[in-house]
Amino acid sequence: MTLERLLVFAPTRRAVSETFVRANLEGLPFDVQAYFGDERPWSQPARLLYGLAVLVSKACTRLGLLRLAGWPAALVARGLIARHQPDLVLAEFGFHAVRVMEAAPAMSVPLVVHFRGSDLSARRKMGVLRVRYHRLMGLAAGLICKSQPMAQTLQALGAPADRILISASGANAQLFHGSAPATAAPICLAVGRFVAKKGPLHTIRAFAAQPLGQLWMVGEGPLLVKAKALAEQLNLGERIRFLGVHSQADVAALMRQVRVFVQHSLVAADGDSEGNPVAVMEAQLSGLPVVATRHAGIPEVVIDGQTGLLVEEGDVRGMSAAIERLLQDPILCSQLGTAGRSHVEQGFTLEQHLADVSRFLIQTHAMAESGA
Repeated sequence: MTLERLLVFAPTRRAVSETFVRANLEGLPFDVQAYFGDERPWSQPARLLYGLAVLVSKACTRLGLLRLAGWPAALVARGLIARHQPDLVLAEFGFHAVRVMEAAPAMSVPLVVHFRGSDLSARRKMGVLRVRYHRLMGLAAGLICKSQPMAQTLQALGAPADRILISASGANAQLFHGSAPATAAPICLAVGRFVAKKGPLHTIRAFAAQPLGQLWMVGEGPLLVKAKALAEQLNLGERIRFLGVHSQADVAALMRQVRVFVQHSLVAADGDSEGNPVAVMEAQLSGLPVVATRHAGIPEVVIDGQTGLLVEEGDVRGMSAAIERLLQDPILCSQLGTAGRSHVEQGFTLEQHLADVSRFLIQTHAMAESGA
């Protein structure tokens, strides 16, 4: 029996930053049915019921009723499995998977969980979920993560290495192309939510510590107000622009107007960290040199001195020097950008990610069917 029908459970599809979840739903070559924990449409009783069950599960978690928290969504998920008769269940994000993890095995359907980043790093989440994650490792037939450090964390939680696929979410080659850093204006671009693990305040400080060019920042989030205040404090004036949220197509167009991409990812105070930032891959696929940190899976994508320049987390002075070096050397920018595009084309495109995930799901389903 081949894998044809896929049932997906995910926390949301509405967040602008969760483009990779939508890409999976749209790009996987299966008959996909998906349910989201934040959707409760009155006109669709099954989706309403699932959304309400997830709401109850969240409330139980907040109240410390962890054993009870796993059952409301799992019971509804069992009904949905019976309704759709999927060949395999895919749960997006570990913290969402624990809400439904009892359902698929109980219905003799293999479960694959896709971990994304904060679900394996934030101390608050890990502290609450560690025991449930240990159980999840035993129930899941397959696990997908974005980087080698994430795979190591999964193994430490009890996951067998042969059940893990490492595959970065990948950049869209049809959108991201055509940057010409050798002739572009001396502008740095940063793309991402204004949250601690993205390091927007570090990026601003690093840019301000050198005298060249402009910094354009795309995104929004809880640190945006602090970022604007810091820019004013540092007297950046017209050297910095806060551009708000933009579509992927808009970001691709912005990348064709700048010389350097910057991102100061780091482990946040609560332990939250990246998986493998998609924006970094998109920048390299566009042909931009990247200045970033040796954080999580970034060194797997950005080869220091070959496709970009890497500094240690928190090294504002080092990042500033790297930014200045590239802004005053457009030829080096072009060389690094060309090498970066080639590197991403070889293993970090969205098309390759979807192919990797599809093969893994098919193999996991086949192994479950054979009883392996």
